[in-house]
Amino acid sequence: MGLTLDDAQWVSHFGRFEPLGGSLPIPLAQRYHGHQFRHYNPDIGDGRGFLFAQLKDQDGRLLDFGTKGSGQTPYSRQGDGRLTLLGGVREVLATRYLEHMGVNTSRTFCLIETDEALTRHDEPSPARGAVMTRLQHSHIRFGTFQRQAFLGNTDNLEVLIAYCQRHFYSDADSPAKLLKAVIERSADLVASWMAVGFVHGVMNTDNMNITGECFDYGPYRFLPIYDPRFTAAYFDHNGLYAFGRQPDAMGWNLGQLAQSLSLIGDDKALIAALETYPDLYQKALNKKVLRKLAVDARGHDEDAEFIRQTFTFLHQSRSPWPEFWHDWQGGAGRMGREQIGTYEGSDFENWLASFKTYTACDKRPDTERPASLLYDEISALWTPIAQDDDWSAFETKLASYTRPMSFS
Repeated sequence: MGLTLDDAQWVSHFGRFEPLGGSLPIPLAQRYHGHQFRHYNPDIGDGRGFLFAQLKDQDGRLLDFGTKGSGQTPYSRQGDGRLTLLGGVREVLATRYLEHMGVNTSRTFCLIETDEALTRHDEPSPARGAVMTRLQHSHIRFGTFQRQAFLGNTDNLEVLIAYCQRHFYSDADSPAKLLKAVIERSADLVASWMAVGFVHGVMNTDNMNITGECFDYGPYRFLPIYDPRFTAAYFDHNGLYAFGRQPDAMGWNLGQLAQSLSLIGDDKALIAALETYPDLYQKALNKKVLRKLAVDARGHDEDAEFIRQTFTFLHQSRSPWPEFWHDWQGGAGRMGREQIGTYEGSDFENWLASFKTYTACDKRPDTERPASLLYDEISALWTPIAQDDDWSAFETKLASYTRPMSFS
């Protein structure tokens, strides 16, 4: 089974392919380091991913075109370098849904079944094999900088900064300015996760990239109800990357990037950049939550308090996460929806009183049901594929995510 864009769509969405002077070895598997659950690992790299080409979109921005599951790399260790079809299906769903929700994410370009039988400990084996191609602005990770710092390669750190300035951040002519730019993108990314109820699962520094894009979807989940302790990875026994800890985890990761840049940068400037993260995150969260409710901002402090009140109500009421945001978007509750009995009690009345102080800036959603991608939904989509090679439910689900394919 192949899931592809035809040539006309390719040109429309991304612009035509432009070779970049042969500067990129093809194919290339990256070597990097990283903190994995806060433990430093110098022995990692792309174990099943290759970067095959680079191109420019219609706005002249760089895009990386890579594969996942195309075979072993020098860094596969004991892995087979392959991707299961279920893993590919989960990544297709994640990227399309997150794009629909306005989250900065890699884009799945094509998923092809390879007719291989794979052995996995976390899936029924033999598992069906697949290879996937994807696009994103950059594969440069926090761990890419960490590796050069670990090895003491200050010249390479300078080269990395120059590359990032040339292609992504034109004003980033110093380590501190690059860090500040990455902090802004990263704060925006994690705020968008918190607004849509996305739980990344494995926020290691090698899974964070410098353009603030979400990519490489492993054990992700979406919240069924608001629970700050909800984790996505079964092996995250201490809840290090639980939903409510994601903003702090991102801040910690940015601190590791700053430490790597300190080999060539001014410590005071790097620390000053790091200190902007909490405020940038809160501003981004305010903007994204109010956008989900389709109401106008009132002021930074008022908005932050209202969002705190909203999450408190969701936590105490255990209201279904997707339905809540759908029900109250654009002031839908002021048209009588609060009368249906789904929402009640003094906590709700207090929240509703605060909500009514906001002005709606958009109409209520046109759809009867909210867009969602809960764990049980993915299982229900996979079952007919696994049993009868029936992709109709999967294709219908993808078609329900109507936001057009584009890069932010």
